[in-house]
Amino acid sequence: MPQLAKGGKWVFGWCLAGPTCDLQIPPEAYIEYGFQQGEAAIILRGSRRSEGIAIGRLAKLQGSILQSRFVGEITIGTNGRVTLPPEAGIQPGERLLVVRGSGLALGFLRCGPIIEEALKHPELKLYETTCHS
Repeated sequence: MPQLAKGGKWVFGWCLAGPTCDLQIPPEAYIEYGFQQGEAAIILRGSRRSEGIAIGRLAKLQGSILQSRFVGEITIGTNGRVTLPPEAGIQPGERLLVVRGSGLALGFLRCGPIIEEALKHPELKLYETTCHS
């Protein structure tokens, strides 16, 4: 997992929202944040500067101050796949930068200086959902 700039955010790579606003949580992030298939997770609004969303385990976020940014609840699917509700504001085909957020929630950023820096790093991996018939 690269750090884009000295003292900057650690990133897992890019995530491309699928046709039904589904996202693939990068495997390294899935393990680091302790996600489990079938587990409830919470979607939070991202910061004003970076927009986007954050996803965290319900069990870990209960009672946290971050709950004030609550958008919705989802279930972690097979292989770290999640489907976002419309309230998350993510559009199909949108590319998000997956970053290590607080220890409580994984960040999916839309804009801002971290995105601008990430665009200078073509080596960052792209995670896409795969369609299963």
